[in-house]
Amino acid sequence: MAVKFKQLTDFLLSIGIEDVAHTNKSYLAHLVGVYNDLAAWGCGEDVCRAGMFHSIYGTERFQGFKLPLSRRGELRAMIGERAERLAYVNCAMDRASFDRCVSTRGPYRVRDRIAGVDVELSEADFDDLCRVHLCDWLEQVPRSKEWGYRRAAYRQMAKRLGGAALAAYERVFAAERTPVVK
Repeated sequence: MAVKFKQLTDFLLSIGIEDVAHTNKSYLAHLVGVYNDLAAWGCGEDVCRAGMFHSIYGTERFQGFKLPLSRRGELRAMIGERAERLAYVNCAMDRASFDRCVSTRGPYRVRDRIAGVDVELSEADFDDLCRVHLCDWLEQVPRSKEWGYRRAAYRQMAKRLGGAALAAYERVFAAERTPVVK
């Protein structure tokens, strides 16, 4: 893909996210953090880009910024079809329907709460959606301190993915138990 990382951040700045707050830091810093963490996990560029745009259309929980859905084609042309689709599903999914799929072996159907339809994902797409979704939470939970939010689902995602995702989950959640020295 010809688009460079700086072009991605320039695009985000051009759509006005520079003043959007997100879990005690800037929204841009959070998005870049998710991208970088996914890259550190060894994910491919399509997954890293999906991570950078994981909440671009707003999510069930984050409504601090929403790129109009009419611009999906523009985003798809910039980050790639698969990356945009993963980002869209992450934004649109009903999290309860997603959580129910995490411990299954398929079919992977999540509810698109925007379109009001079920979306079926391949196992590879579902696993990458788990990576994006888990990484998003691990990047922000130490700041939000919402350790209990959907904890069983996040733990199951980490176990399902194993490797770098499980190690990151264990490292991040170990901080919950680490006493603060004053």
